[in-house]
Amino acid sequence: MIVRAWRGWAAAANANAYVDHFRDNVLPELNRIDGFQGASLLRKDRGNQVEYLVLSRWASMDAVRAFAGDDANNAVVEPQAVAALIDFDRHVEHYLVVEDRIVSTRSA
Repeated sequence: MIVRAWRGWAAAANANAYVDHFRDNVLPELNRIDGFQGASLLRKDRGNQVEYLVLSRWASMDAVRAFAGDDANNAVVEPQAVAALIDFDRHVEHYLVVEDRIVSTRSA
């Protein structure tokens, strides 16, 4: 599995605009791509800015290229995302998942 990591920054006063875009546009588009295995949107408040980290999971680099094109290291940032952010990474990082474990908490 491949994890694709990308960051963007929003003004704190407009922090929810990117979240709305991610839910309403990005996730539905990703769900249509073969090999897409999920995504997480992480948020870190940084005073007057909010940092977002998007971690998307892919079956292979071929699946990533189906989304990002031949130069998979370029970020894919739609105009709505650009409008919601004050800055963003132009390039992404890809990581090979060596081990992955999700632990669920169970009530007694």
